[in-house]
Amino acid sequence: MFYERIARPLFFTMPPEFVHRLSMIALAHSPMAAALEPFARKNYPALEKKVFGLIFPNPIGVAAGFDKNAECVNAWPRLGFGFMELGTITPKPQPGNPSPRIFRLPAQQGLINRMGFPNLGMDAVARRLEKIKAAGRWPRIPVGMNIGKNKDTPLEEAGRDYLACFRRTRDLADYFVVNVSSPNTPGLRQLQRGDFLDSILGPLRDEDPQALRPLLIKIAPDLVEEDLVEIVAAVEKYRLVGIVATNTTIDKTGLPLQEQGGVSGRPLTSRSTEIIRAVSRLTGGRVPIIGVGGIFNAVDAREKLEAGATLLQLYTGFVYEGPLVVRKICGGL
Repeated sequence: MFYERIARPLFFTMPPEFVHRLSMIALAHSPMAAALEPFARKNYPALEKKVFGLIFPNPIGVAAGFDKNAECVNAWPRLGFGFMELGTITPKPQPGNPSPRIFRLPAQQGLINRMGFPNLGMDAVARRLEKIKAAGRWPRIPVGMNIGKNKDTPLEEAGRDYLACFRRTRDLADYFVVNVSSPNTPGLRQLQRGDFLDSILGPLRDEDPQALRPLLIKIAPDLVEEDLVEIVAAVEKYRLVGIVATNTTIDKTGLPLQEQGGVSGRPLTSRSTEIIRAVSRLTGGRVPIIGVGGIFNAVDAREKLEAGATLLQLYTGFVYEGPLVVRKICGGL
């Protein structure tokens, strides 16, 4: 109630990216996460899952894009999350697109973002994770790494960027996600198709032929059936262990704001669920799906799980519902 009536209205008077930055600093460098832990974190043994060889204490994770530079690795378990996905990281540091680049849709419970993979680069993120591991502070929940390409890397050479990120962080994450679905890097979504997909997944599989590191792919919600068939075939060909469905959508039908970028939150809920259901059908339910897109409560979560998702991730739902959202969802499930 405090978050809904006081904190969120206050935050929403400020620029979205400023609030995000402030929140990350507070979670990483203040007692805030520890103070919230007694209220936010609770064990739910009935929700524990073993997926692609990893133990998830509950199925609710932090979606990629929230903690791009691995700043709050030790805070996410305290807020009750069952896993986290860091990044997207790229080989070289890059600032992303010019600000403003995040826009709220309060009436629709959504966001539009055109961030463009701003991050410190794979080396800086890797060094930060190495320090956490060396200090014995590694979290007891699975850590995923979302990898991408630099904006100035030609699509024909994208494979080298994904391979470089994988090589640099292969011992610093429990699973890896190939992000070829952000709408905010020019041409990136073309990598979800045909030869481009082969040029990325082939070298990654050659680098880890025994599939020791779980490898997944993150897909867009704007794909048609033919695209999904092609992606599922690639997943089987390169022995990927899962699919993250979905990234943000470029469909802004009926929205009052038509800013360039990807839409997340409630406007994405139904479409992401449709994609999850379609992927589950095409794979015969054999490939685990991490469902993401418009999850705000236990009803949304259950809908995704019933559609075929195995695990779930939050981004916009965390922004709108606040730091106790994981406990509320898990309690409802």
